[in-house]
Amino acid sequence: MATGIRDKVAIIGMGCTKFGERWDMGAEELMVEAFEEALGDAGIEKKDIGAAWFGTCMDEVNVGKTGMPLAVTLRLPMIPVTRVENYCATGTEAFRGACYAVASGAYDICLAQGVEKLKDTGYGGLPNPGSGAGSLSWQWWPNLSAPGSFAQLASAYAAKYKVSDKDLKRAIAHVSVKSHANGSLNPKAHLRKPVTMEQVLAAPIIAHPLGLFDCCGVSDGSACAIVTTPEIAKQLGKKDFVTVKALQLALSSGEEAAYNEWDGDHFMTTSKCSLAAYKEAGITDPRKEISMMEVHDCFSITELVTYEDLHISERGQAWKDALNGMYDLNGQVPCQVDGGLKCFGHPIGASGLRMIYEMYLQLHGRADKRQLKNPKFGLTHNLGGFPFQNICAISIIGKYGA
Repeated sequence: MATGIRDKVAIIGMGCTKFGERWDMGAEELMVEAFEEALGDAGIEKKDIGAAWFGTCMDEVNVGKTGMPLAVTLRLPMIPVTRVENYCATGTEAFRGACYAVASGAYDICLAQGVEKLKDTGYGGLPNPGSGAGSLSWQWWPNLSAPGSFAQLASAYAAKYKVSDKDLKRAIAHVSVKSHANGSLNPKAHLRKPVTMEQVLAAPIIAHPLGLFDCCGVSDGSACAIVTTPEIAKQLGKKDFVTVKALQLALSSGEEAAYNEWDGDHFMTTSKCSLAAYKEAGITDPRKEISMMEVHDCFSITELVTYEDLHISERGQAWKDALNGMYDLNGQVPCQVDGGLKCFGHPIGASGLRMIYEMYLQLHGRADKRQLKNPKFGLTHNLGGFPFQNICAISIIGKYGA
């Protein structure tokens, strides 16, 4: 019977670049910046790494379709390198590959790295369907946009739970204000300026009810993790190390778009994936046991409904919990502790690993001004695709033995 990988994988080193408009660096330099931090943190040499997983998403603007760019850039010692892509879960997908390789006994020490260089395209947002040369996607979804799709999610949520337009706007505005407050404490965040409720509510509307401050930005960045077994971590002299408690992935079957039982108000993949993650981690009451979270706040409404899909807020109550400060830095379950996608932007291949990096820092007491008191379990959540068909990846990490 499958038992999962709880406490079978230790994270011994992590690195993350500053995210932002990194005109000063290409993707290769960003990879080196994150890797050097992780290697120093782990206290090992490159020759100790047995295999690597490399996450990038956008072929049109990145370093290639194979693992070769990572191998060459980092001068890895002719080891296996696997390039992976899974929409916005790409960074966590790289982490999953490295963790499973270690847990299986195939390798002693593995590297997971993600990178995305989006700001050099001359285009203001993510490459949309049709933006790449020769693409015919625009003929399939001529009127589809990310803000428009997630605005429909907001409308569906408000309609199902009878939340007034005023209350919903205030709740999602609070989500953004909270994240900007956290991001202002993080020197690696792209956006580091706090905003007020008044500023968020008065901002231009992008797709009702989502305003400018309800949408995450576009950034360049890279993040990575070095993983091994707890036994090897101990041999390396690590005493107070972090282990993976759960790592789960769920992909839509198409049910949301194909049938009419789904109300369009939440993410079915997240609801299912989170339950599997809690079972693997041995968590029975996430509202009380999860210490902190990094969730996929591509839009503020996405974060709001995710509180419920993670079974922390009750259905229809997340907007009230948000306004009551439950997910603030000093709240019961702090969310977007480092500022989230809202303040880091979303270099797709790096985001999942950037989230894990923050949880790792917090568990080691190294988060400086945003440090939480005695966190036990940190959860990260990625959501790729669109509300009606998506990918969800969830990781839970904590101190070894917790």
